[in-house]
This record gives sequence, C-alpha cells and structure tokens, in this order.
Amino acid sequence: MKIVIAAAGSYGDVAPYTGLGARLREAGHDVALATHDAYAPLVRTAGMEFRRLPADPRAGRPDGDGDGPAPEASPGDRRALLRKAAAFIRELGTGLADATTDSTELLLLSTTTAPLGRSLAEAYGIPCWDLPLHPNAPTGDFAPPVSGTRSLGRWGNRAVGRLSHRVVDRLYADASRELRTRLDLPPATPRTLRRRAEAAGPPVLHGFSEVLVPRPEDWPGGLDIVGNWWPWHAPEAQLPSSVQDFLAAGPPPVFIGFGSMAGGAGERLGALAVAALRRAKVRGVLQSGWAGLTTGPDTLATDDILTIGEVPHALLFPHMSAVVHHCGAGTAAAGLRAAVPTVPVPVTADQPFWAARLAAMGAATAPIPFRDLAAEHAADRLADALTRATADPAHRARARSAAGRLAVEDGAGAVAEAVARLTA
Repeated sequence: MKIVIAAAGSYGDVAPYTGLGARLREAGHDVALATHDAYAPLVRTAGMEFRRLPADPRAGRPDGDGDGPAPEASPGDRRALLRKAAAFIRELGTGLADATTDSTELLLLSTTTAPLGRSLAEAYGIPCWDLPLHPNAPTGDFAPPVSGTRSLGRWGNRAVGRLSHRVVDRLYADASRELRTRLDLPPATPRTLRRRAEAAGPPVLHGFSEVLVPRPEDWPGGLDIVGNWWPWHAPEAQLPSSVQDFLAAGPPPVFIGFGSMAGGAGERLGALAVAALRRAKVRGVLQSGWAGLTTGPDTLATDDILTIGEVPHALLFPHMSAVVHHCGAGTAAAGLRAAVPTVPVPVTADQPFWAARLAAMGAATAPIPFRDLAAEHAADRLADALTRATADPAHRARARSAAGRLAVEDGAGAVAEAVARLTA
C-alpha cells in the first residue's frame, strides 16, 4: 500500500513517525513521510521517501515549539503568535498539496496536519486517519492538554475541549479555504470537515501509552490509545565515543535538555544548569537543543559536565541517574522507558499536562515551571529537585515499574495491524 505520513512541527512532533513509518515498511508498504527539510536525513536513513513541507517549524511558535502561546504571553503577544501560526499553517497547506499524489492510497496525519489532510483525502478519494501524539478529543476526565493542568469538573472539561476544537477550526480556516480552492473542492469549513470525519468514524490511533493516560471512558468508539511510536535509530547505533568515555569516567550523570524550547537562552540556561548540578554534587550531560544550551570554556575542561548535540534518547537515557527536560510527550515517555526519574520543567502547550502526569504517578519530582528558572533562587530550587530525583528510591522504583509496562506495548505494531485490516 502507498502510504503518506504527514507531520509538521518540532523534532518531537515529527520523530515518532519515523519509527512508525519504518515499521510500516517492514510490513511491506511503500511509505513516504512529508515533513520539514531539517528532518530529511532522519526520514531517509529510516528507509522512507522524504517529501518536503516548506513551512519553518520555528515560525509562529513560542520558543520554537508548542501549539499555542507561551503561558506568560500578553494579549497582544497572543494575537501576534496566532497571526504567525496562521501564516505557518497556510504555507503548510501548500506543501501538503504538493506532497500528496494521485498514487497515494492512505494518509496518516499528525495533529498539525489533520485539519488540512482531510481535504486532500476527499480530493483523492482515499482514507485518512488521525494519529495524534496527545489526547485532543473532549472528555470529562481532564481539560485539553494544551489548556494546562487545572480540572474544571467533568462538564467544564468537556466544554473547554469543544471550545479548543473551535479555536483550531478558526486557525485553519484561511488555509483550508485556499487548499480546497486549489483542489477544486466545494467550500467546507474545518469544523464541517472535522464533524464529517467524526461521523464517518475512521480510526483515531493515539501514539502514547495508557501508562500515562488511561483511555477516558466517555470517549466514543474509534478513539484508541495504542502506545508510543519511538523515533527510529539504526539497530547498530551506539553512543558517540566521547559520551561513552564520559559515562565510564564516573557515576551516572543527570541529563538536562529542553529540546526545541527556549531558543536563544542557551547561555543563561547553561550557567543555571551548571550551578544546580554542582550544588547537588552530581555529574551532568547538557544537550544543546534549539536553545543552544552551552557552558563556558572552564566548565567544558572539567570531567563532571559534558555538552552534546543530538543523541537518541533511547541510547542515552538508560545511563542517566535522572533526566531534566521540558516534558514534551515523546521525551516524557522516553524517560519512563529508560526507568529513570524525571525533573519536569514544562514550558508551554501540552508540556504541563505530561509533567503533572509523571509527578502524579511518582516517577517525577514536582514540576518546576520553566518561567521559574528566571527567579532569584532558581539554581537552588533545581538543585533540590535533582537531589530528590537521584536520592529518593521511590522515584526510581515508580519509573522502573512504568518502564516494565511500556516494554510490552507495541504502538507501531498496532498501527501496522490496523492497516493490514484495511487492506484485507
């Protein structure tokens, strides 16, 4: 079957689909992944065809990531961010149209691409499935992940969930109209397209684990949680020799990285991380990420802190004593999979949701909101969290228990089985 996966955004929005695509290829399908140029090498080394999406994932996104404004944004900032997001989406629509051809037989869509992909599926007369990385269907169990962690009660949570859908519908309105005109389709709003999809009932397969989010009982049929899709890496891949040497030189270090968050704040965050690591008397691995996390030359010359670039979490995290990160969905799951405690530092969008989930299950310390890292005693607060994460055996025990449950899940295999049923 000729399958196109369309995913847009930061590394965490795209990388899980490389593992999924590789599994579908193993099942005999012809798979292309449409995404941004930055991820072309990863897509190709995973054995898939790369199809370009032109939009810049850093444009219109606070700190380079997330689905909405940063928590501290003013009303004026929010309007500016929404305008940038709308421009990003309009450019994305053009790329999606170019990436889909009349030979495509199935579209698999991320949260960002789904509102536009439905029109492409209509134009080509092919099925399309939503494959989100976080729960976005309204439920009474919790408010939408992008709205924060506060519950408004069952009625309120569902109401906010429906409202969030309407906000997304408005955000995609111009891009959807332009795309449907290009495809010679009759006018239809994103809301209409979403409701048609809900009524038709194609499978919605969520790429996260019930270890963190049990399936809400009030979800309708067809909404399934299948387990994580892990970013692809070569089976023979190993850690860089510099990392292996560092690990061998002392006790397990703490990982600190903020992924695609905090662009331009690398020097400040690096200094803060070094101060916290030394006050907690633990070694550290700093991942530069989009922030450009870095330390001074004097720090790089010591043997207690190592700065690295991109290294697969699946290879690195099992060697850590704890992991400090922004709590994107994939990174949060990767920490659990490695059976190590987390110190969550959520920035925006769904990150506070995942941070709260980790803390509630006991596999993480209490979250430290990213904005609090600018406070006067931030290094002391982070150092205290590092001490608790590395010294309290309960955190590691809870993480180890979760890792055992994750190990028996096969999210990519579940999608492959669903595709097999479609073609039977």
